[in-house]
Amino acid sequence: MVSKRKYELKQRAAQMAETRRRITEAAVDLHGTIGPARTTLSAVAERAGVQRHTVYRHFPAEADLYGACSAHYFAANPLPDLGPWRAIGDPQQRLTRALDELYAYYEQTEPMFNNVLRDLELVDALPPTLVPLQRYLAEAAEILAVGRRARARKRQLLAAALRHVLTFHTWRSLTAGSGITRAEAVHLATALVQAAASPRCAAA
Repeated sequence: MVSKRKYELKQRAAQMAETRRRITEAAVDLHGTIGPARTTLSAVAERAGVQRHTVYRHFPAEADLYGACSAHYFAANPLPDLGPWRAIGDPQQRLTRALDELYAYYEQTEPMFNNVLRDLELVDALPPTLVPLQRYLAEAAEILAVGRRARARKRQLLAAALRHVLTFHTWRSLTAGSGITRAEAVHLATALVQAAASPRCAAA
C-alpha cells in the first residue's frame, strides 16, 4: 500500500511538472510571436491545452509565470559564454570576438527580445525577467574593459561606449533595414569603443 501511494504521488508530481512545462512553453511561444502585452491567460491556456484555472493554480501571480518563462527561455537560449572572452589578452581582439558572438545571439533571438523590450513599460512583470541579461551585460563590459589604459574621464567614456555597443538596441539599430552585415556591425561598434578610449576623445 505504501509503495502504491508513493507511486501515485510520484506520478502526480510528474503530471504537474508536465502541465507546468506546457503552460510555460505556451506563454514563451506567444511572447515571441505576438508579444507579452498582447498575450492573455486565455490564450496561454488554450495553447497549452488546459483551463484558465489550471494556469492560475500553477502560477498564482503574473510574476510567477513571467519568471518561469524567463528561466525557460534563457535555459533554451543561453547567452554566449564569457569564459573564452576572458582568455583573450588583446582588448581589441577580445571585443571583436565578444561582439561577433553576442550579435549572432541577437540575430537568433531577435523576435523575443524585440517584443519584450517593446512591451517593457506595458507589463509590470517584465522588468525583473531582464535582470539576468542586465547582469550579464554589466559583467561583459567589465571583461571587455580589461587591458585598456583608460583613467578618469576617459574611463567613463570607455565604459559608456562598451555598455552601448553590447545592447540589443544598438545591434538592431545598426542592422535593421540597413543592409549591413554582422561583421560590418561589429566593425562599427569596435570603432566606437576604440574612439572612446582614445586620448583625443577624452580631451574633447
